[in-house]
Amino acid sequence: MKIENQILATIKAYETIIIHRHQRPDPDALGSQVGLAEIIRASFPDKFVYQVGGPIDGLDFLATMQPITDETYEGALVIVTDTANTPRISDERYLLGDKLIKIDHHPNDEPYGDLTWVNTKASSCSEIIADFWQFFADELTMTENAARLLYAGIVGDTGRFLYPSTTAHTLKIAADLREFDFDATRLNRQLSQFPLSVARLAGYVYNHLTLDENGAGKVILSQAILQEYGVSDAETSEVVPLPGAIEEVVAWAIFVEQPEGYYRVRMRSKGPVIHTIAQRHNGGGHPLASGANAKDLAEVEVIYQEIKDACRPESL
Repeated sequence: MKIENQILATIKAYETIIIHRHQRPDPDALGSQVGLAEIIRASFPDKFVYQVGGPIDGLDFLATMQPITDETYEGALVIVTDTANTPRISDERYLLGDKLIKIDHHPNDEPYGDLTWVNTKASSCSEIIADFWQFFADELTMTENAARLLYAGIVGDTGRFLYPSTTAHTLKIAADLREFDFDATRLNRQLSQFPLSVARLAGYVYNHLTLDENGAGKVILSQAILQEYGVSDAETSEVVPLPGAIEEVVAWAIFVEQPEGYYRVRMRSKGPVIHTIAQRHNGGGHPLASGANAKDLAEVEVIYQEIKDACRPESL
């Protein structure tokens, strides 16, 4: 039996379904999580369906989380979307359920769950959830809000359809979702706009980009800089793509100092594979877009050296 059939059969078998996603969510995490929740609610009105997790970092225009008790997990089906490994799952209570399903589009380097549906060719986990709906269009109901959420997830993870992960199928799915009556113009504006403080930080990023002769770049954002510009850690995600607009940049990392002293690392690439670098530094992700952690500035330099090595002509 195909995995999608197994997942639908399992959803039908449970009265209570609890859906998780990763910590520090992006639009795809929330889009896939709550989009799936909305589809299940509309398709099976008698089921109890919950979306849970920690803070959503300013994305409350997309969705909100639901507080539930530990007892709710008794005999429940738990589904985790858009999360490659268990340490990143937001809310450790996912272990309290009766059965666990993983739905994701990241490389399956750390398998978990009783059922696993991983499609690394999909642009986003939201695309996978949209596929799930279309596979069973006679049994599953798409709603306007679910379509809005899944569209937001696809737009977010494809960089507004600019990244290599955007396929003809991705565009078809997005077009199908746009058939539903939600305000896509307003949604796109919400996804793309950022406060003046972040715009000013963008100037700092451009002015302080370190770039070697092969196009390997880095920017370090210290706690002092974040405080000076009045920008939160979550808001720094807005400046991560900026170096990619520079012709000479090939691969880069933004190192954001955390209050605890370590550095959150966001890496992007136009060609060199970088997720293997992330895996060596307590992280992971996609070949051209990954995240990691550096315990101190010494590890920051190690990571940057590995990016530089990946950008050397002989490595390409």
